[in-house]
Amino acid sequence: MTSSSSPSQDTKRLAHAYPEGLRADALMEEDVAWSYEIDGERDGEQFDRSERAALRRVAGLSTELEDVTEVEYRQLRLERVVLVGVWTTGTAQDADNSLAELAALAETAGALVLDGVIQRRDKPDAATYIGSGKAAELRDIVLETGADTVICDGELSPGQLIQLEDVVKVKVIDRTALILDIFAQHAKSREGKAQVALAQMQYMLPRLRGWGQSLSRQMGGGRGGLATRGPGETKIETDRRRIREKMAKMRREIADMKTGREIKRQERRRNKVPSVAIAGYTNAGKSSLLNRLTGAGVLVENALFATLDPTVRRAETPSGRLYTLADTVGFVRHLPHHLVEAFRSTMEEVGDSDLILHVVDGSHPVPEEQLAAVREVIRDVGATDVPEIVVINKADAADPLVLQRLLRNEKRSIAVSARTGQGLEELLALIDTDLPRPSVEVEALVPYTHGKLVARAHTEGEVISEEHTAEGTLLKVRVHEELAADLAPYGPVSAA
Repeated sequence: MTSSSSPSQDTKRLAHAYPEGLRADALMEEDVAWSYEIDGERDGEQFDRSERAALRRVAGLSTELEDVTEVEYRQLRLERVVLVGVWTTGTAQDADNSLAELAALAETAGALVLDGVIQRRDKPDAATYIGSGKAAELRDIVLETGADTVICDGELSPGQLIQLEDVVKVKVIDRTALILDIFAQHAKSREGKAQVALAQMQYMLPRLRGWGQSLSRQMGGGRGGLATRGPGETKIETDRRRIREKMAKMRREIADMKTGREIKRQERRRNKVPSVAIAGYTNAGKSSLLNRLTGAGVLVENALFATLDPTVRRAETPSGRLYTLADTVGFVRHLPHHLVEAFRSTMEEVGDSDLILHVVDGSHPVPEEQLAAVREVIRDVGATDVPEIVVINKADAADPLVLQRLLRNEKRSIAVSARTGQGLEELLALIDTDLPRPSVEVEALVPYTHGKLVARAHTEGEVISEEHTAEGTLLKVRVHEELAADLAPYGPVSAA
């Protein structure tokens, strides 16, 4: 933004043309008030005002396929969408990364991303999210690309949703609705479907709209006289009441399912089986890691939220200690609070565990953002006191400098690859070290007629040494207090 004349000459011209009091205003208005010493050292790109206010295209978001048959198939079945983001904080790269993640979510939901734009604003517009002028520009982009849906990278209020649709003349959805749609597609178990349905109804309730007859009033019921005295309910009020009734019923069903899950947890606690929960960002490789460690056979797919239903499998440490390994639902930035509430019973697996394996995608451009997003949800479910091991997955595809930075910044961390098996033995050893150990050390000579006690010592405790003698099995083990009391008649008990 330089002028044809030098800065010093322009300053002299301004000093001559304007009185002293107006000179500062003139310098603010003119582009000639520029110097390399002051402006050349500014950090970042110094966009012109018109450029800063414009919608900025984000390249590389198209998910169009090259194979002709696949293109024809996808264009027949997929919605054609344009993405819109508002850049309020952070760098331009952060805004691009957020919109790229939205593109991946849209593709997972079954959409064809045609274009993506970002607007720089201090905060989203209260009426149309991006402002009336930019909404008109967005309408031109929709017409140019032939899109039938606009997806906004944020949660829109009901008013923003209606007004933006009025301008662009196509369907508008927000990030929350998109994630709910993906969850509805991928939920397989009865509990998962119920949780998704509850979250969708919570999201839908304040956004109900009516057209024409939908707002007409119903005839009053009961034993009123003639045409009844009251105005009756409108159709939309009836819909809201029915949704609330369905939500109440769904909450009761989820509470009943939670009881069954809690009984299983109590059984594991009664048997003193330690539990490990795998938590992490979506598509970080949690299911792949579970399959590698336990052979669970859980679905693995390079897609966001490929698995929603929690899976609990039995595993064993290198020293022979048994524990359970639970795979949980993946997290994402700005995870809708409807989902956090609906999936709270599932996420309690994290809060009730003895150890959290926090899986992060080492090949992601900014893995620190993934860590922060997951820890925010962990705080929401009250699991901040549970010990954590940061497992940096996909080490075979990660940038070595990123791996070094993560390993340096995270105190309890390890780099692994669920695909190649790299680092898994070290991870198992770390789990063995960090799992809570029995509090009492026992040395007992158990008769062969009481073999069940020896079996319990192996499953519930940590066997230090075992020797078979003529009188019975000589055990030296670390066990919990209940089993120590059962072993007490067969030998002395000493506190650890």
